[in-house]
Amino acid sequence: MQIYLNGQLVSRDDAKISVFDHGFLYGDGVFEGIRVYGGNIFRLEEHIERLYESARAITLEIPLTQAELIQATVETVAANGRRDGYIRLVISRGVGDLGIDPRKCKRASVVIIVDSIALYPEELYKKGIPLVTASHRRIPADCLDPRIKSLNYLNNILAKIEATNAGCPEAIMLNTQGRVAECTADNLFIVKRRVISTPHLVEGALAGITRGAVLELARAAGFVTQEGPMTQHDLFTADECFLTGTGAEIVPVVAIDGRVIGAGQPGDVTRQLLDAFRELRLKDGTRVDYASS
Repeated sequence: MQIYLNGQLVSRDDAKISVFDHGFLYGDGVFEGIRVYGGNIFRLEEHIERLYESARAITLEIPLTQAELIQATVETVAANGRRDGYIRLVISRGVGDLGIDPRKCKRASVVIIVDSIALYPEELYKKGIPLVTASHRRIPADCLDPRIKSLNYLNNILAKIEATNAGCPEAIMLNTQGRVAECTADNLFIVKRRVISTPHLVEGALAGITRGAVLELARAAGFVTQEGPMTQHDLFTADECFLTGTGAEIVPVVAIDGRVIGAGQPGDVTRQLLDAFRELRLKDGTRVDYASS
């Protein structure tokens, strides 16, 4: 495995970050998770744009231009020879001291890891998954805007622990007003009378790249889509429910908090969108030239 670390490709054993890096000490940084499908990096430019938006929001200067970071990502994928895989791109504040003052960090650290990922086995795409609603609420935007994809995921991790304890692979997170925000690592959609709905970003949802792609595919297929407030009642009474995410893609949901959703199996709309997405992921993105590596 070759890992990009501050301008160089190094082995996994040699990929080391200082214990004084503020990403390690305080979770001060941002990241992106990106998929590679058949040598195609899915919507790489969109992911990079979102990364830079997150960095600007926390006044973190990335020591590369967007074009340079795109090129570094493509070259790292090629160097690892992976035609299918997962990219974790991390920008931390860099090395500082034991105080939280970001001015003490002179240069951000840039890490690109290319590896495999398998969040859900294929059988769950066929039979669906159950969800539970977490008691931990989504951090409100006036405390930390959820559109910032930061390295500090403790809020989500605590909710994920609740899901694990309940025997579920994912948990729904409500905002502090009791409305649906998202799941711990995925966006959430419902289908009601063939109208496809998802919580608005102002409810505490991340602007997921896969979320955006699914909305585009749904509209192109002639479905009505809407983004707005959503409550647990809307979830419990939906005809279908599914999750979207870089790792998850599109996963059907068949039960929430012990309540069966719809017919208790993946619905026609969910399956249609999953098929459409699996076609899209192979052609929408940036191709990798493995021969030049």
